[in-house]
Amino acid sequence: MDLYPLKFNPIFCYRIWGGEKLKTVLNKDYKEKNIGESWEISDVTDYETTVSDGPLKGKTLKELIETYQTDLVGKKVFQKFGDKFPLLIKFIDAKTPLSIQVHPSNALAKKRHNSFGKNEMWYVMQANENSELIVGFDQKITPEDYNKHLENNTIVDVMHHEKVQKGDTFYIPTGRVHAIGAGVLLAEIQQTSNITYRIYDYDRVDSKTGEKRDLHNDLAIDAIDYQVYDNYKTAYQLYKNKSSKLVHSPYFKTNIIHLEGEIEKDYSNIDSFIIYMCVEGALILSCNQKEYLLQQGETLLLPSSLNSIKIKSENAKILEVNY
Repeated sequence: MDLYPLKFNPIFCYRIWGGEKLKTVLNKDYKEKNIGESWEISDVTDYETTVSDGPLKGKTLKELIETYQTDLVGKKVFQKFGDKFPLLIKFIDAKTPLSIQVHPSNALAKKRHNSFGKNEMWYVMQANENSELIVGFDQKITPEDYNKHLENNTIVDVMHHEKVQKGDTFYIPTGRVHAIGAGVLLAEIQQTSNITYRIYDYDRVDSKTGEKRDLHNDLAIDAIDYQVYDNYKTAYQLYKNKSSKLVHSPYFKTNIIHLEGEIEKDYSNIDSFIIYMCVEGALILSCNQKEYLLQQGETLLLPSSLNSIKIKSENAKILEVNY
């Protein structure tokens, strides 16, 4: 069976801090309350997304990779990861702030959890007035200082707070403390990992369990990068009708395309799957004499074997992701 551009059924995740924007802004279809995350493309165990339409409907990523191998993910990805998909793609809606958290490095995650680390990036799709992200530290502290701040409930005071608006982009390498603030809707691209060390949670109680959530400070303390950096936000130039670089890391490469009109894309030299996340507007993707609609809040996986496509829109922005 020939491969085609693939959409998946999202997995909706309850979060203590989740709101309604995934439904009201991104038109996601669910009935539960406090849905904070829409897992768009996932190979995480017990959270595997399935193809939503076409002849491969119902297939998981793992099943697709086992069948199509390099035609789906590309030679270099298949040689490195086998039947594991290297990226996890989400939309996140924070009605209230996330916990302050950190992710372990590849080496630490492998040693402790037999998992990938969790390098990730954020692209802000919508933010309420005065909404902010917490990324890294604003002042140099030692692990000893860090413990004192935890004891005194002042850890938030030494972290870098940044007001955000639509289009702001941040790379969050492993070891960097971070949190999404209240009122922020964003796209997240990350390594396939579900390992998070929660270090501060505002002393709040989860209404579902009636209890406070676990903290992981014994694990976090030697996973944290205590350095202070001059800048935490990613600077980029946005050009019309071409791929503009956002974040290129060893774990994923993300560009943004501001599309007005029609362009052709040739991916024959990439040797990787391509993921499109529509973060604004809507577009039509043409491939092998068929057309596929991609609207804001939708995600599409373009198999490696589909090298030549056309995309057109009156006005859209899409994140273009590959390994």
